[in-house]
Amino acid sequence: MAYKITFKKSVSKEFNKIDKSITVEILDKIKTDLVENAKKHPQLKGKFTGLRKYRVGDYRIIYSIIEPETVLILRIAHRKDAYRK
Repeated sequence: MAYKITFKKSVSKEFNKIDKSITVEILDKIKTDLVENAKKHPQLKGKFTGLRKYRVGDYRIIYSIIEPETVLILRIAHRKDAYRK
């Protein structure tokens, strides 16, 4: 099943903080792997219950599956900062 990928507005600000080459790598991984295998990645626990994570190098993509075929990307951040705020 192919998922439609949508981004929360704040994700564009997070992309501005990341090196451009890493941004390209993250977007490529989203287009190739996350579109096809969104349910494959681990679910988070605790206060992040219901969300999932996807790892690209030292960066984490925090997302939620909404509707039957839509992935909403909520956050993209370095692993040390991904679970703050």
